[in-house]
Amino acid sequence: MEAVTPWYVPVARAVPALALSVVVAFTPDHSAPLGYVTFGIFAVVTGAILAASGLRLGARGVTRSVTIAQGLVSVLAGIVALSLPAGGLPFFVFLLSAFAAITGFLELYLGLRSRGRDQSARDWVFVGALTAVLAVVVLLVPPEFQQVFSGPDNVERQLTASVIIVGALGAYWAIVGVYLVIAGLSLKWAKTDAVAPVTEEASP
Repeated sequence: MEAVTPWYVPVARAVPALALSVVVAFTPDHSAPLGYVTFGIFAVVTGAILAASGLRLGARGVTRSVTIAQGLVSVLAGIVALSLPAGGLPFFVFLLSAFAAITGFLELYLGLRSRGRDQSARDWVFVGALTAVLAVVVLLVPPEFQQVFSGPDNVERQLTASVIIVGALGAYWAIVGVYLVIAGLSLKWAKTDAVAPVTEEASP
């Protein structure tokens, strides 16, 4: 079984996810505009990486077509998000859930179809399934949700739909980012282990 996807592709996908998870974690204002901007950056960068890997890095047939489609959908969603930072929470919910449902299904399909033939199949299944779960989570949060609570300091705060959705998006990026780094390094180590015996035999 030989990996079609080079190890550095999942690592490259992990970089924007991890960087933006940190931004969300350390930004107190989890508003819809923050969601639009961070999601837009993530979708454009990740989509460009996927499209480039499908076009130039040796993918063939259905793998190539699905990867490019996933990349184009991501770039389009990212451009829309960056163009409408004041579009409001309801549209952000629609855009994010549509992106997660479509790209999650595409990656999950690719992973299931590639089982037993590609070392990246398990990674595609995991990321695709988690992305589809993100779509469900986002849709389950009522856009009008708002709850007042008091923290340990007795200061009143508000838990709103945007806080939950942007927070869930940040958590998604953190999980996916860490997983993709591990997946990419695993592909690299697997390739190194595969060629090591050949190198030893060729030595005098």
